[in-house]
Amino acid sequence: MSPQPASIPALVRTRVRAAVRRPARLTPEETAGRALILRLVSLLLQYPDSELTAARTELTAVVKALPATPGARHLARFTDWFADQDPEALERHYVEMFDLRRKSSLYLTYYLHGDTRRRGMALLTLNQRYKATGWNTDGGELPDHLPVVLEFAALVGPGGGEAPLRQHRRGLELIHRALTDADSPYRHVLAALLTLLPPPTEADRAAVARLAAEGPPNEEVGLDPYGTYGDGEFAPPGTFVPPVPAAPTYVPPAATNRREGLR
Repeated sequence: MSPQPASIPALVRTRVRAAVRRPARLTPEETAGRALILRLVSLLLQYPDSELTAARTELTAVVKALPATPGARHLARFTDWFADQDPEALERHYVEMFDLRRKSSLYLTYYLHGDTRRRGMALLTLNQRYKATGWNTDGGELPDHLPVVLEFAALVGPGGGEAPLRQHRRGLELIHRALTDADSPYRHVLAALLTLLPPPTEADRAAVARLAAEGPPNEEVGLDPYGTYGDGEFAPPGTFVPPVPAAPTYVPPAATNRREGLR
């Protein structure tokens, strides 16, 4: 697309660019198919516990029945691998890819804001977005955990539901790049998701390259009420460590006199 003439007001240029990147109007069948892909990606990016591995045959069958699209082909490559692996090997691989590597963490606001105060606000904003639609995540995971964001996108639809995915497009690109560099089959799951989003711009590619080289912003602050745990690691789901009460800095004279009288 050719650049917009300088005579067009900035607001108009912004709206034109937004229209170019906005998903096309979909038929009900296309919307349902898109939601199915999002739910499959959400499911396949969850920890491969016994319940998930027991459903591998059904998952493979669902993926094979999808219409022939680039996203479906990526998912088929993943489920072919997923179905053949030993369950314990799957668990080890998942932990290595998503729990032990920061560049492929599934917590999206980390890539945009790092460990800064802004990340805490972004988490609260995302949680408020969910509540505004009447959706309750039950607090089992942070609101920016990718499977949670994907389930919301599938539930609400391509417009507002997929907005958080578009907002965190650069983080998703970085996760895909990291999984590709690690030669992980999970790269196919991220690739399937990326086929549903607008193509990356040159600015997106440059930002991802910077993220890969420098990492996200960092700041020695807490992220209450969504904090980190230990040496910069994410807290396990459900973890809550109450703050230690501060010692009083001022004792009124009357209180001091009462204590003296009790001695």
